[in-house]
Amino acid sequence: MIRLALAAGLLLGSAVLASAQTTLRVGDQKGNSQAVMEAAGVLKDVPYKIEWKEFPAAAPLLEALGAGAIETGLVGDAPFTFAAATNVPVKAIAAVRQSRDGLAVLVPEQSKIKSFDDLRGKKIATGRGSIGHQLILAALEARGWKPDDVQIAFLAPSDAKVAYTQGSVDAWSTWEPYVSQEEVLFKSRRIITGEGLTPGLGFQVATPNAIRDKRPELEDFVRRLAAARAWSAGNVASYAETWGKLMNIPTSVPLNWLTRAKIRITPIDDAVVVDEQKTIDLYFRSGLIKQNLNAADIVDRSFSEAIGKGAGL
Repeated sequence: MIRLALAAGLLLGSAVLASAQTTLRVGDQKGNSQAVMEAAGVLKDVPYKIEWKEFPAAAPLLEALGAGAIETGLVGDAPFTFAAATNVPVKAIAAVRQSRDGLAVLVPEQSKIKSFDDLRGKKIATGRGSIGHQLILAALEARGWKPDDVQIAFLAPSDAKVAYTQGSVDAWSTWEPYVSQEEVLFKSRRIITGEGLTPGLGFQVATPNAIRDKRPELEDFVRRLAAARAWSAGNVASYAETWGKLMNIPTSVPLNWLTRAKIRITPIDDAVVVDEQKTIDLYFRSGLIKQNLNAADIVDRSFSEAIGKGAGL
């Protein structure tokens, strides 16, 4: 019944797209958006084609977006900030709120490291400009440490996993679902999380060209995504099962992740802009970006109505 109601509500917003079918090229990370939308049943009547492209992290997704290979995608606030500061043509059109427990610095089960304080002088793997990098910088700043008080090995998730497993690095600062995968399957320990340190913010982003030329498709997509996320709040097990099958990973991994994440899609409001400015300021203070951006200039609030309809706001 819930899925039928969702489909009926979304159909009303799709009438404008009933003309010649177009294609919306969507970047996704680890089946994130696709899995929840499939599980919620909101993809069955889409009046345009969605061409999904899978990425292991936000950095390559944003590179593809900058190159015109995709038109929209889901990323964290930190890589979004990094991309915007390097003049990638990108705007945030919807916000993703979730708990910060799934952004963490991990150590192996048998490691003698018990807290972030034990990492002084040690080597931590993460992606440059990623939310994992953001967590390290925030943790250093909170302790009054200098950037070179830890050694950061900038690696893509697949390479970071190898280095971490082989003991080439002492810790890995990463995000979901990698955190839950390490916790559940390999008994890694979180020694610090983003709780109290980072905004826990993500974005659905799009190119200015897509916002101009494919607004009906983008509005419909974010409405469906918001509806799917609202559905998933009460159907974690179903979503976890779909995600596990899509990614060929045991359901226990996404169940661990999604139970604590409490992911929701929200319009870009004043609070989102304030939180994004905090990330910009952190990256500017740390020297990671050279220009102190104005958060209001890199977001687009005009999709708020569509998001509100999907989320039932």
